[in-house]
Amino acid sequence: MSALFTPLTLRGVTLPNRVALAPMCQYSAGPDGLPTDWHHVHLGSRAAGGAGLVITEATAVVPEGRISPQDTGLWSDAHVDAWRPITAFVAGQGAVPAVQLAHAGFKASTYRPWAQQRGGVPDTEGGWSPVGPGDEPFLPDYRRPTALDEAGIAGVVEAFAVAAGRAVAAGFAAVELHAAHGYLLHEFLSPLTNHRTDGYGGDRAARMRLTLEVARAVRAAVGEAVPVLTRISATDWVDGGWTVEDSVALAGELAAAGVDLVDASSGGASAGASIPVGPGYQVPLAARIRREAGVPTGAVGLIVEPEQAEQIVAGGEADLVLLGRELLRDPYWPRRAAAKLGAEPYWPEQYRRAF
Repeated sequence: MSALFTPLTLRGVTLPNRVALAPMCQYSAGPDGLPTDWHHVHLGSRAAGGAGLVITEATAVVPEGRISPQDTGLWSDAHVDAWRPITAFVAGQGAVPAVQLAHAGFKASTYRPWAQQRGGVPDTEGGWSPVGPGDEPFLPDYRRPTALDEAGIAGVVEAFAVAAGRAVAAGFAAVELHAAHGYLLHEFLSPLTNHRTDGYGGDRAARMRLTLEVARAVRAAVGEAVPVLTRISATDWVDGGWTVEDSVALAGELAAAGVDLVDASSGGASAGASIPVGPGYQVPLAARIRREAGVPTGAVGLIVEPEQAEQIVAGGEADLVLLGRELLRDPYWPRRAAAKLGAEPYWPEQYRRAF
């Protein structure tokens, strides 16, 4: 039997297989961060294609937490109503709908990638003033952030918790916290970006404090049955930055805070990082965290071939594989992989005659 196509149970939810759609920003939201038909088709087609877990793009917990003005959000009841038909369709295909809750921190208010402009979006074009652990911008052409005080930090924790409650109301069966890629929670974790001298900066324990407070608040908000995942940058790939040893320690603390799986990505805190990109280049990070912290992990990063994904799960390197670009190229990759690996390649009845 294929290990990749065995179920995975996290708390009260069982994924039908170990293939997940990785969260990928679409930069296609409507006004005020509302998801659109694009999101319905994008997420729904991957569910119909056989992914066991379908995770939305980074979805902001507050308006100023968006990466771009075209990012989705979950900070109001209007967002709940807009997400409901999407989660219902995803679940109707047998997949588990999940939302990645995020705050972009000092990477907020930027142009989407295909815009002619680069850098920070001004107020006159729908931009806003971002926040961060300090007042230094990520890049010179980004907007200068305002350093969060302790009241602002408490507001961030509350925003994540409230958005998590809205996620459950919107029909999401799992929640992922975005603590990677140089966004707000990662900004507090990494010594490259956190130069605070109060209780949220300094040693590793203080730098982990915000992420752990968010994890505990979200766990309380969603109840005991809903799985909570956390995406981390397992290393900054920069000397003096966040390391995989730090991630092992963080993973253990996240598990104690109620997190069920650590999704191990990397990078994002420094534009000067030297990242050894190649097939499966981040899998060893997930494997080490799983082995040393004793927590379930997800592996991501140029996982392309069914046999490659199978070996990751069968070999105990991770409990879940997250596919990004490969599922953009082929929404039906999971169905094809099942057939190739000897699992039952279930197809929707509407498509069965083709196979």
